[in-house]
Amino acid sequence: MKKKQWLRALLGLLLAVLLAFGALLGAVLYGAYDHIQGDPQIMVILGCQINPWGPSVLLRDRLDKALDYLEDHPDMTVVVSGGQGPDEHISEAQCMYDYLTEHGVDEEQILLEDRSSNTVENLRYTMGLLADEGYDTTADMVVVSNGFHLTRVRMLWSRVCGGDYNLSTLAAPSSHVPSRLKMYIREPLALVKSFVFDR
Repeated sequence: MKKKQWLRALLGLLLAVLLAFGALLGAVLYGAYDHIQGDPQIMVILGCQINPWGPSVLLRDRLDKALDYLEDHPDMTVVVSGGQGPDEHISEAQCMYDYLTEHGVDEEQILLEDRSSNTVENLRYTMGLLADEGYDTTADMVVVSNGFHLTRVRMLWSRVCGGDYNLSTLAAPSSHVPSRLKMYIREPLALVKSFVFDR
């Protein structure tokens, strides 16, 4: 009898975990969309892993999405945000800068935030950099990242910037299927971690 009760309890716990994960995955999927509001004059591109030969597929997806938007909005200030990981030969910001300038973006319109090591630092250090450079940090901005990342970005943006902001988002595709599957499994857990710890 005790064994059956223990098994029921275990199954109940497993079901609760699966339902919670499903709800979080739903939130991640729901947030994976382009949303432009107002008239953003500043674009923030969030970093991702780089390879010795250049940006990873996920990062290139972000950069190509940004380049598509910049074709119609060529005068925007662009912030590339990402530090240098232990297995990276340069900072993610420098890699993004090199890619954008190679594809025709004026180097004078790009600011490099190269200290951050996670998403909340991306946003916090970007806001600090913009403030130091004399930009209005309450101005309309657009953030570029892969779609799976944007629910967490919106949550953290509200913490970093408070209630006084107008955030637009551009959801880059995740063209590398194995990475896309991995990130859609990882991101619900990252959302919980950020909700609890990234203050």
